[in-house]
Amino acid sequence: MEHPFLCSPPEPDDRGAMTAENLKAALAGESQASQKYLAFADVADNEGYPNVARLFRAVAFAESTHARNHLSVLGMIGSTAENLKSAWGGETFEIDEMYPAYDAVAAMQGNESARTSIRYALRAEKDHQEIYDRTLKGVEGKRDLEATAVWVCPVCGHTVIGDAPRECPRCGTAGGYFREF
Repeated sequence: MEHPFLCSPPEPDDRGAMTAENLKAALAGESQASQKYLAFADVADNEGYPNVARLFRAVAFAESTHARNHLSVLGMIGSTAENLKSAWGGETFEIDEMYPAYDAVAAMQGNESARTSIRYALRAEKDHQEIYDRTLKGVEGKRDLEATAVWVCPVCGHTVIGDAPRECPRCGTAGGYFREF
């Protein structure tokens, strides 16, 4: 399938360790900006400023575009199977190392809100890891996912393929609030 755009993203280029580190830092910053602006857009919508919300969403898309370009130059985008393995590895790091360490610090500092946020993320990362594992097996067998809905809890990120639950088993949010993809 041809790329739908007139121009392609920048090609991978591994020249310059300092440049690579700078692009990794820029990738993190652009990714954070995109998410922050999407959250700002929701606030603007809730406060009755739909055009401000639209502006935030447009700039969030631009920031995401910058992040994808940086990923491309860094050579961090591969085949579907490679991307699933990379995603699975990222989830594994978050499950085994990152979130347990972050939770220990939050517990030591008595920050229960942070612990709730971390618990939600950790449990959702386990969902994602399992889904990526099953999906990779299909891709390695040259099979796509079934054409069925993917549902995500808007509070904790619990993710399921198939039918949305009546209630989120992780945080108790009613299934009617789940977002369908």
